[in-house]
Amino acid sequence: MRTRVKICGITRPDDAVAAAEAGADAIGLVFYPPSPRFLSVERARDIGGALPPFVQTVALFVNADAAQVAQVIGRVHPSMLQFHGEETPQFCSQFGLPYIKACRVSPGVDLLEYLQPFSAARGWLLDAHVEEYGGVGASFDWSLVPAKLERPLVLSGGLTRDNIAAAVQRVRPWAVDVSSGVESAKGIKDAARMAAFIAEVRNADA
Repeated sequence: MRTRVKICGITRPDDAVAAAEAGADAIGLVFYPPSPRFLSVERARDIGGALPPFVQTVALFVNADAAQVAQVIGRVHPSMLQFHGEETPQFCSQFGLPYIKACRVSPGVDLLEYLQPFSAARGWLLDAHVEEYGGVGASFDWSLVPAKLERPLVLSGGLTRDNIAAAVQRVRPWAVDVSSGVESAKGIKDAARMAAFIAEVRNADA
């Protein structure tokens, strides 16, 4: 199986193009105001418009209200939504777009109990439990990942070119999601790092 790759926290059209050219399947657009990777709707439209065909755009939210999500959908037209906060299954399902639900992993958290109500999600994303809701390069103990999940698994949290092969071989996720691990500064993606990361994923798939 080919592990899919999402590059999250894109803030510049050139970085989106570089991600696509490196082989990314999707890019993440962050609509969480406290994040250094937060985008205005106008900026997100510019980034989405720069992409070649067949690369998905994923709009990421953390405890947003429905009006904000609807505005992004109406103006940015993302392919998919990604929810990283304490959203309910009903909230996530109301927008008429496929979505991914994230769970922040820490010892003592029952991942299956948390995620099972989100059975309508296209995938479940596991990330490190940090106050900033991701994007800080923190990883978690991969042994906490259940052996079998009802939905495709997206692995995130502290992934870099140095550990991604081990992560793919250990967890065998459907997809991996990287942000800070391919940056030269917060929100600034490095084309060489993105290419090296994706090359390591491909090597691990072989």
